[in-house]
Amino acid sequence: MYWSSVLRIVGLLIVLFSVTMLPPALIAWLFNDAGLVPFLISFGLLLGLGITIWLPVKHCRRELRTREGFLVVVFFWLVLGLSGAVPLTLSESPNISITDAAFESMSGLTTTGATVLVGIEQLPESIRFYRQQLQWLGGMGIVVLAVAILPMLGIGGMQLYRAETPGPVKDSKLTPRIAETAKALWYIYATLTIVCALAYFLAGMNWFDAIGHSFSTVSIGGFSTYDDSIGHFDSPLIAMICVVFLLVSGINFAMHFIAWRTRSLKHYLRESEVRWFLAIMLTLTLVVITTLLLTQVYAHWSDTLYQGIFQAVSIGTTAGFTTDPFAQWPLFVPTLLIMAAFIGGCAMSTAGGIKVIRFMLLIKQGQREVIRLVHVQAQVPIKVGNRPVPERVVDAVWGFFSIYVALFALMMLVLMATGLDQTTAFSAVAANITNLGPGLGAVAENYSGIGDLAKWILMFAMLVGRLEVFTLLVLFSPAFWRE
Repeated sequence: MYWSSVLRIVGLLIVLFSVTMLPPALIAWLFNDAGLVPFLISFGLLLGLGITIWLPVKHCRRELRTREGFLVVVFFWLVLGLSGAVPLTLSESPNISITDAAFESMSGLTTTGATVLVGIEQLPESIRFYRQQLQWLGGMGIVVLAVAILPMLGIGGMQLYRAETPGPVKDSKLTPRIAETAKALWYIYATLTIVCALAYFLAGMNWFDAIGHSFSTVSIGGFSTYDDSIGHFDSPLIAMICVVFLLVSGINFAMHFIAWRTRSLKHYLRESEVRWFLAIMLTLTLVVITTLLLTQVYAHWSDTLYQGIFQAVSIGTTAGFTTDPFAQWPLFVPTLLIMAAFIGGCAMSTAGGIKVIRFMLLIKQGQREVIRLVHVQAQVPIKVGNRPVPERVVDAVWGFFSIYVALFALMMLVLMATGLDQTTAFSAVAANITNLGPGLGAVAENYSGIGDLAKWILMFAMLVGRLEVFTLLVLFSPAFWRE
């Protein structure tokens, strides 16, 4: 293991992350709130920590191997999650424990959107902005941003990119150079954020709320600057703008890159995963709306359409924005929405969940096994579109799914052992491992009422979901540490 290379990169990434304390400090100065000193202290502490780690190994120039790439990514997300808690811990408002600060930071960075805070609109503007900024940085993956910058410092980035990007196939690049790939993704990401902010502003939000909500919309994070989330604005227009950008952000960003390069939209519907994603969202929306109409939850059909469309897309894409307490909806609807989050969005999108491509492959593999029961000697390749999928990828998907389910069951049992009821434990693990956020039962509104041990378990679930199981669990394998 090339520890000097790992420490050098982690140190540089912490230095890079320290700079993200300056925008909230500027907001604190502009609004004259109490967040200025905590953010400046956090900047100094993180900058000093990063330099301290980097300085002894600054001359190391070894290229990263795959194992060091995994190690850097996991170390960085752990350190980043804890580092992000520093200004929240130092601030007098909110006055929260270290555990709660770490939970809020990790939830923001992993774009989970689960919160322990109550009275968000009464917090300093700098804190409210910082929460949204955490989600924006975590959305595309701050490591991908670092991949675009670190090559200028003599550090190759393919190993980081492979460990960071979501999806079962991680070796494809949009451009010949990995740094150019990362830059292309971030240009698209930043452009969507700007357009989303403008749309929110024109729909009636002020600039502060428009920018903050564009951060958490394009990242499919779910944090809001208000306790009532998108419901605070009581605007169907704002809700539908949110729906559009959630759907766009839930599509593979490679598709957006191709659309920009070819100046054409035809390839979207040619891509099987995109078609499945849109079909799943449409089916979920129709089921929710039909159930709400039959049970007469809302007096007017227009309210039913608005609420049904918004909540189905918000929960289905793992954003977790709310306009109404969906946990109180009748029959199977709340559980259906939570279950839909397990599928999530497309690979290489900012959505959580197991990803639509994996869901597709699981379904197709099941169909193949049924055919093999009838035709034992048949050779039945699994195809996505017209392209056969390598058996290695299919095996990896089954391995991912089995470990995902096992970890889910284990964490749910541990949460129940801490005293949580079955509904709360099930939905809390589901909402955090899928990076959704809101759950059912005691965690329907926020996570302030659960114990510290449960919060640390859920933070682990957030990381498992964000790094898609293998990137994190590979560190627990003895083979990983053998030379």
